[in-house]
Amino acid sequence: MGRWQGGASERLREAALDLFITQGYDGTTVAEIAAAAGLTERTFFRHFAGKREVLFVDQNEFERIFLGGLPETGDDPMALISGVLDSAATLCPEERRPWSRARQAVIAANIALQERELLKLSSLAFTLTRALAGRGIDATSAALAAESAVTVFRNAFAVWVADGEKRTFADIQYTVLGRLRALLR
Repeated sequence: MGRWQGGASERLREAALDLFITQGYDGTTVAEIAAAAGLTERTFFRHFAGKREVLFVDQNEFERIFLGGLPETGDDPMALISGVLDSAATLCPEERRPWSRARQAVIAANIALQERELLKLSSLAFTLTRALAGRGIDATSAALAAESAVTVFRNAFAVWVADGEKRTFADIQYTVLGRLRALLR
């Protein structure tokens, strides 16, 4: 086994995704993932709580990246979420698109993974709502802005991973936010 080789977490993610695509999510075991990565099951569980988690960014890190873009000042909720979305775009660099496309196909084929994805986004909306309210924005406006940010991110991501799409995530997200603003006028 590759005990002393670096990059165990990434190797496990790659092996898991390959197996999920070829065998299906439910047809793949942790033992198979670890073996395909040249690692042990014990090493797998040092990095992930379960096979589902190889498909999801750590929730705290996910939220930290979004909140990192929240401007220090300002009281316009929609302007504040623009900064949040700029930060969120860093989650989707171009070199990650093929992996993200494959990941999304695995999630789309499994209802439990779809639920996990929705839970992740719901938690993010709650965290963003609290952060905006902490800036003095009224609760309803904070919730609407936070939910809008998550909606823009989710829709931009769906476009970004679509077959044949070539625009950057940031460009897509900017377009989606513009469409939301147009709808609200």
